[in-house]
Amino acid sequence: MLIGKVKGSVVSTRKCDNLVGNKFMIIDVLEHMQNGAKQLIAIDKIGAGIGEYVLVAQGSAARIGSGMPDAPIDAAIVGIIDDGTGLE
Repeated sequence: MLIGKVKGSVVSTRKCDNLVGNKFMIIDVLEHMQNGAKQLIAIDKIGAGIGEYVLVAQGSAARIGSGMPDAPIDAAIVGIIDDGTGLE
């Protein structure tokens, strides 16, 4: 699991059927948590907003955490951090 900050959103008018109606966000991964990627795209089923710190699950944990075990998802926002003091 990673911690990141929501930077923006992604609009996709054409996508797999089981992704229709879902929101995708651009996440800046916090520097000390980076494992190669500085940014990633994550599905957002909990309503995170731009500028918020979020918990991001990856791989099969992302699919399970988002309630979409058969969807082609690699990252999902699974929590919004209430107080990001000291994270950066």
